[in-house]
Amino acid sequence: MEKRIITISREFGSGGRFIGEEVAKKLGIAYYDKDIIGQIAEQSGLSPEYIKENAELSPKKGLFAYAFAGRDITGKSIEDMVYEAQRKVILELAGKEPCVIVGRNADYILKDRDDVLNVFIHGDMPEKVQRICKLYNVTETDAINMINDTDKRRRTNYNFYTEQKWGMAGNYTLSLNSSVLGYDMCHKIIMDCAKI
Repeated sequence: MEKRIITISREFGSGGRFIGEEVAKKLGIAYYDKDIIGQIAEQSGLSPEYIKENAELSPKKGLFAYAFAGRDITGKSIEDMVYEAQRKVILELAGKEPCVIVGRNADYILKDRDDVLNVFIHGDMPEKVQRICKLYNVTETDAINMINDTDKRRRTNYNFYTEQKWGMAGNYTLSLNSSVLGYDMCHKIIMDCAKI
């Protein structure tokens, strides 16, 4: 079956965003990543800056921050409202046109559709550290800290809002190691599996 929607979940530094963008270009389909922040902000009534920091990543305090977040009379926290707005935007985008959606729990949000190819991109730590050092002009120690912090926050957010564990191969159609396969092979495998 043809897969109209490709979701890319990724470890920080694995190149997942770059791979997703290249796949979208080569297939001639829409690409959604940070550009949906404005739509999520509009849906939730919160600032784009707040959405950028909180829509995909857990609070820096970790899982307990969700449990003890301030809740309104309906029992919803600001994080819950952000997630609901994000969910609504992703469902609308997937219903509108073939596309690649990076991050934001899109694999889980779209789990009931048959036309979705869910991909998880991971990599080996030395390659991820080198990539982050180059991209952000930071030391190896800083790169390791950035990788660990970002992945921890992504994992916490995903595990809290889904019934799954972030990064487990069983949640995805494909789990690709970009350090071993290289970006070009990752593009090829994803496009071959999508058959758009």
